[in-house]
Amino acid sequence: MNDSEIAELIAQLAHHDKPTLRAAVDALIPLATEFSVVRETLIRRLLNAERTEKWPIAYILAHLPQPAQPAIQNLLDELDHRDPDIRWAIALLLVRIAKDDRRLVNLLSELCSAGTANQKRMAIYCLRNLMLIDSASLVVLLAALNDSDASVRVAAVIALKQRTDVDAKAKDRLLEVYLKDNDARVRNAAVITLASLGAPSEGFLTAVKQNSASNDAQTRKAANAALELLKKRRSASIGSQSSR
Repeated sequence: MNDSEIAELIAQLAHHDKPTLRAAVDALIPLATEFSVVRETLIRRLLNAERTEKWPIAYILAHLPQPAQPAIQNLLDELDHRDPDIRWAIALLLVRIAKDDRRLVNLLSELCSAGTANQKRMAIYCLRNLMLIDSASLVVLLAALNDSDASVRVAAVIALKQRTDVDAKAKDRLLEVYLKDNDARVRNAAVITLASLGAPSEGFLTAVKQNSASNDAQTRKAANAALELLKKRRSASIGSQSSR
């Protein structure tokens, strides 16, 4: 590929057509990996480009073996992008990088409390997808249950469902969310998470049984789904014990 063809690909990073932009990104990733002149051109452009053009450049540079910090920071910024497809593409890439870079895990953790609602939510999902079991990230997720934005609280509840280190204290906090949160989406997510975690408390069982007969259709549906999950977990546990 000659210089003019590479220049044309770089110019297409400012294109608004998704297929054109995606094709340019896919073509430039191996070129940036192989040729230092392409990397240097993209880094210079990242520092001077318009914001709408920055994220695809950062996305390309983040595929390098040692991504430059400006590229990582731009991707963290663009977790607030208005397009959810772009937010998820960036999040998946950040998760891949964070698996080998604890510093990025720390930046994602900080974003869970300091970012916009979109950034907080996407950072929480990144932590979830990293399958962490450390106390620091658990504290971050539990703190997000207090966020003023309901969508962030929902994300935190969903992320906690994947944890294997949720202790009784954390379950009590989730039960409090289920009983007292002012948003039905958060409460309904909490009941499913608590049922998925197993070992239900008496307080939880009482609340979920009461809500299984609620006049509110969504509350009733979530409670009954939780009861069904608990039933399946009990059956699986009994089956496992009887096969020993």
